[in-house]
Amino acid sequence: MPQDLDIGPLQEAAEKAIADGLVACQVAVARDREIVWARTFGKARESTRFWIASATKPIVASAVWLLMDEGKLEIERPVAHYIPEFAAHGKQDVTVEQVLLMTCGFPAAPMAAADGADPERRSQQLAEWRLEYPPGTRYVYHGMSAHWVLAELIERLAAQPFCDFVEERITRPLGLPRVLGIPRAEQSHIAQLLPEAGDEVHELFDYATKIEIGEPGGGAVMTASDLALFYQALLHNPGKLWKADTLADGTGNVRCRLPDPLMKLPANRTLGVVVGPGFGATWAASPTAFGWPGVGGQIGFAEPATGVSFAFFQVGDLDTVSPFVRGVGMTNLALALGP
Repeated sequence: MPQDLDIGPLQEAAEKAIADGLVACQVAVARDREIVWARTFGKARESTRFWIASATKPIVASAVWLLMDEGKLEIERPVAHYIPEFAAHGKQDVTVEQVLLMTCGFPAAPMAAADGADPERRSQQLAEWRLEYPPGTRYVYHGMSAHWVLAELIERLAAQPFCDFVEERITRPLGLPRVLGIPRAEQSHIAQLLPEAGDEVHELFDYATKIEIGEPGGGAVMTASDLALFYQALLHNPGKLWKADTLADGTGNVRCRLPDPLMKLPANRTLGVVVGPGFGATWAASPTAFGWPGVGGQIGFAEPATGVSFAFFQVGDLDTVSPFVRGVGMTNLALALGP
């Protein structure tokens, strides 16, 4: 381990979380394209994959960047240019950029798992969506809806299932395993967000289906080391996977500073990540760190100033606030690493 990285506070915080009742957590720190420290605590294995919820979103966005690089996708164009039926119910002017920035105007648009998994039913559902506010006028977090549009764009422009595209063009070239669209028979040793919750909660969070269909806004499974290495790739661009200007735009160019109504702060959104002090206190210690959190306190980020990337996953806390607070605390400890 590099001598300038004091991992002690991270390890102590993770051990305290388990002592306080957290079922399991997993932590990874990477720098210079390598994992420098990774540990699993509680009732999980080092190889245990975690459901990472919305921390999935930058991975899917990074796949969209490839379509931009290839000239197949122009983000200034309306979504309906690529998905004609999407224009229904007044959505004809919604642009791809607005979808990537979550200013597109349909945060609560529904997509049942069965519909999302079937291309025909998915496109029918996209057509039925209605705007909740004029596109481009507000930032509202789109938990799942925006990324279903991105998944449809990937499938139409790449002519293959979006989960396969992410594997073939993102994770496999980076030496990472498949993270989206994991068959049920291969879902052993995946830590669920609330493993000891009752049937009612598990019906709400149908993990097996989310993971099987590869829900693009929150269905990935991976280890903390996998996510930390993904963020190293966003720092170093191995094999020049993305064009340099596209990657710089996607990780550092804040295109949306509209207020986040939930956090009462600027959204600080690029075409795929949150930069600086967006999303509450998560990035409070740095103006340049970029990444994305997920429900339950899952989180991954990279800090260009130090070259450090970090991931923290946790399971077993039934509270709605404390996992987020814990994730923020771990993030700020990680941001203190490095010179």
